[in-house]
Order: sequence, then structure tokens, then C-alpha cells
Amino acid sequence: MAITAAMVKELREITGVGMMDCKKALAETDGDMEKAVEILREKGLAASAKKAGRIASEGVVDIYLSDDNKIGTIIEVNSETDFVAKNQVFREYVTAVAKQAVNSTAADMDAFFEEKWALDPQFTVKDALSQQVAVIGENLNIRRFEKFEKAQSGKLVSYIHGGGRIGVLIELACEKESEELEELGKNVAMQIAALNPKFISEKDVPAEFIEKETEILTLQAKNDPKNASKPDQIIAKMIEGRMKKELKEICLLEQPYVKDGDLSVQKYVDSVAKVVGAPIEITRYVRYETGEGLEKKDENFADEVAKAME
Repeated sequence: MAITAAMVKELREITGVGMMDCKKALAETDGDMEKAVEILREKGLAASAKKAGRIASEGVVDIYLSDDNKIGTIIEVNSETDFVAKNQVFREYVTAVAKQAVNSTAADMDAFFEEKWALDPQFTVKDALSQQVAVIGENLNIRRFEKFEKAQSGKLVSYIHGGGRIGVLIELACEKESEELEELGKNVAMQIAALNPKFISEKDVPAEFIEKETEILTLQAKNDPKNASKPDQIIAKMIEGRMKKELKEICLLEQPYVKDGDLSVQKYVDSVAKVVGAPIEITRYVRYETGEGLEKKDENFADEVAKAME
């Protein structure tokens, strides 16, 4: 059977695989579209397995909010190189993954990978990832996602920094929705992106955390020769002061507001609440930074070229 350009185009649209590979698959299956898709899937999975040992620690964070602002998802998809992370094909794929996560019921990443791919339900999310690996030529990984479903009136707000290097999704509870609420969300999300607080307020800090930090500060104080002659009650006061300072640094509402150092974040929120005419509460947030906690690939361009020529 003669393989036409239209057939190649159709297979390419179905699979996202390059034209030459599509033509070869159609020739191998004598023009049978379903079998050709199957072969390309197999090749895609093989390509994925071949590249799976490579470290995927670059990539992007992306956020998708539903049109009604009731659901928001934040995701991290990793690539091997920053070059691919800036590629438009990769970016479009990441956006598709973020949209997939909005409707996901998966409790963990394993379940997410087994869900039907929304753009083509004959594939799973894992299959679609393998196809992208084959198309792009690098190991890719959907590392994590988190989903917020708004349970009360208010606003879900997103902020992306550095072209996807850091992303923040924040939920605000407020009886009145307004432009001021949206602006507040953006400003507080920028604060979270810049200063990376661990908790919303002091009341959210677990007792075990305070206990452990106090223990560390106590040992630091006692091991400092300058404190050798100081009475225990003075050292205890010092530790209390240091603990308060640390909590101010790691609790969002206690931090100095980055756009106005004379205000804390809490005072900034209160000032906007007066304008809006209703109390505002930061109920939760999540901050992703690309590649945090992952081993970074340490190779130079010459090594990469040499490997490609082997």
C-alpha cells in the first residue's frame, strides 16, 4: 500500500512523533494506522526506558486555574536541560499536564500516571509522557502536583516567577471577591516565592518543631565561649529571643512585607481587608521550585557532544 503524505500527517497529529518515524511505522504496518500507533507507542516506551537513567532536574513549574476559579493545580515537570525547559513544545505539554491534574482524582503520582490522557484517552498519562520523551529526545518526568478545590468564597491566585523556576498557588478566604483580593493574592504569592516561609502563622508551627529548634539553640548558646559566665536565666532569655526571631522569619504573616518593610504581612492583609470591607484569611498555599531536592546534572557541552558521537 502506498503511504501518502496525508497518512503521515494524520499519524503525526495522533502521536506527536516526527514525520520520518511516522512514515517508517506506516510502511512497516502496510498503512494500518492503529498498528502504526502501537509501534510508535512501543518505540516511545523504549526511548523512555533508554533515557530513564539520565537525571531530569531542570524543567518548569506551571499552574492552571479553572475558568470559574474553583479549582487550581500546581505541577512540576522536569527535563534534563534548561534548553528543553524553554522549548515551546515542552511548555505546551506541561500546560496539558496541568489541565489534566485539574480533573484528576489520583491520590499519588502512580495513580496519576495510570489515568487516561485527556487529550487522547486511548493513552495513559504515562504513555503520553513516553511519547514526549521520544519526540523531545530527553528524559522527562512529571514529578509532583497539588490540587486546591475552593471550599468557600474567596480566591485562588497563582504566581509564576522566573519563567517557571518558582510557582506559588495560594487560597484566600473572603466573603467579597474583588480586584483588591486578586492583587493581594499576587503580592503575598510573590512574598512566598521570594522568602519561602514554612508556615502561615505561629499557631501553625508544630510543637515538635519548636521543641527541636529550642534544643538546637540551647546547645548553640551553651557551646559559645562568650556565654560561659552567663546565668541560666539570661541564656534562657537569649534563646527565647532567638526563637521569636526565627519564627518571624519562617511564618508568613509575621514576616516583614517585602513591598513595605514598615508592615508585616498580617498588617498588609488587614489593610486590604478594610478596603474590601470583609475579613481576609490566607487559608493555604503551596510553593514549588524547579529541581529542589534533586541531584543536578554536572556535564559540560563537550562531554555531551562526545557522548552523542559514541
